[in-house]
Amino acid sequence: MPTKDIFEREKAGEIISLNDPEYHKIGDLISEAQKIIAEMNTGYHDPADVRQLFAQLTGAEVDESFRLLPPFYTDFGKNIRVGKNVFINHCCEFMDRGGITLEDNVLIGPKVNLITINHPVMPSKRRATYCAPIAIKNNVWIGVAVSVMPGVTIGENSIVAANAVVTKDVPPNTIVGGIPAKVIKTIEDD
Repeated sequence: MPTKDIFEREKAGEIISLNDPEYHKIGDLISEAQKIIAEMNTGYHDPADVRQLFAQLTGAEVDESFRLLPPFYTDFGKNIRVGKNVFINHCCEFMDRGGITLEDNVLIGPKVNLITINHPVMPSKRRATYCAPIAIKNNVWIGVAVSVMPGVTIGENSIVAANAVVTKDVPPNTIVGGIPAKVIKTIEDD
């Protein structure tokens, strides 16, 4: 029997098999998250109700300045943390089992995918998963339909151009774009 629980092992990047004796714990939280996002995505909710549902989803307090436009999708929910003055536009997918942190003043465009989970390359282990966290630093703007892959940090004040696929860390004060995302230019503040 493992000495760490499945959540600690998963956040540490361990490969987790669907046959793991503790996998039911992940399944239970996935089911709970699906109920909350179904409520969030059905009908109209004022911003305070959306914040309350998001706090319930994540299990963490959410600052009054936080804004999210549903629909919103996640596989898990409990590993998302947001700072102050964060805006998440509609139709975003946050697969957060590895942990997603959005620091202060982050702007997330519509249809953004933040993906912290992956499958091993080896065919014999492909039905298992492993995770790596995503960190979005202060004042970052993520454009429409961007996908950020597991283990990526996007540095402070950076911009990710629409439709980019970010597979590597983005330095602070940088604009990146393309597939895979590459540096377009450095941002110089006046």
